[in-house]
Amino acid sequence: MTDTAAPMQDAQFQYVTGQGRPGFATLLPDFEARSAAVASAGVLDIRYGEAARETFDFFPATGTARGLLVYFHAGYWQSRDKSLFRFIAPAFTARGLQVALVNYPLCPHVSLGHLLDAARRGLAAVRVHAAAHGAADLPVLVAGHSAGGHIAVELALLESTAPLAGVLALSGVYDLAPLRGTTLNANLGLDASTAQRYSPLHRVPTQATRALPPAVFAVGGDETPAFLQQNQQMAHAWQQAGHPAQVDVVPGTDHFTVLEELVRTGSPLQRRVVALVDGLAITDARFSRCGAVTAISSDAALRRIAGDVDWMRQALGDGSTMLSAEAMRAASLRCSFCKA
Repeated sequence: MTDTAAPMQDAQFQYVTGQGRPGFATLLPDFEARSAAVASAGVLDIRYGEAARETFDFFPATGTARGLLVYFHAGYWQSRDKSLFRFIAPAFTARGLQVALVNYPLCPHVSLGHLLDAARRGLAAVRVHAAAHGAADLPVLVAGHSAGGHIAVELALLESTAPLAGVLALSGVYDLAPLRGTTLNANLGLDASTAQRYSPLHRVPTQATRALPPAVFAVGGDETPAFLQQNQQMAHAWQQAGHPAQVDVVPGTDHFTVLEELVRTGSPLQRRVVALVDGLAITDARFSRCGAVTAISSDAALRRIAGDVDWMRQALGDGSTMLSAEAMRAASLRCSFCKA
């Protein structure tokens, strides 16, 4: 567990030193080895721009594709590489998802604004590539971890982004102002104005202005209080603006072991991802047992889950979801919680 007594004002602890774990010395090399072992299953380093890091990897789905997962890696916008996280792909290709892992230029070589523009172009290029390889018109989930979580949310906020099925943001930072007081800012170069400009927490449009996709905001339960707070506040802002969102605090995990839960077969977190792709939209901000009604956006999704209602009820991990009344009637099913 983190030292919850450490003051929130100590940004260096909350965002840098307090996030470290002794186990990272072996965990990250393990990620690297597992990623190297699966690299041959994908097409690597497909170029989407002229910069050296403007590339993505593409892993085809096993069998018929049912969705596209586009993933942006961690590294505080200034380090790491998609190659460290290729181990994530097989968990989702096995579930019928095409998986793309996107690299992007890093600070301080580029500004944060330039980085986000590259990510936008990367997402667009992945869509084109997927369409050319038999995955046109499939639901697209944009996902990311740490800095990648921030990038995923920023992409969802862009009016120019084509419709998304959902957003998965893992252990992200959504209010960048605290980072100005850390060593991270030597490369980020944030001032008050740019920290505000690139903080999606403060820019969520209301549903009346523009509908955003359903989102899952997840964080390791053992991360620092600041990361837990950032996760909660971003989800709250999404919900308050009228968009479906859910918070997932994954117990017993830290900033990197939360990824182990993402890839663990049948984990609540993994089920949430698949639920987003299949069009099961989270709609209840309070998450009461029968309040979180899912809307089935396609006949295919309904047919897939109609014979497995128990799995569907667990799709968000806590038994708090049911089919929409219309879908329940169509499938001649009744919710065991409220009998609707």
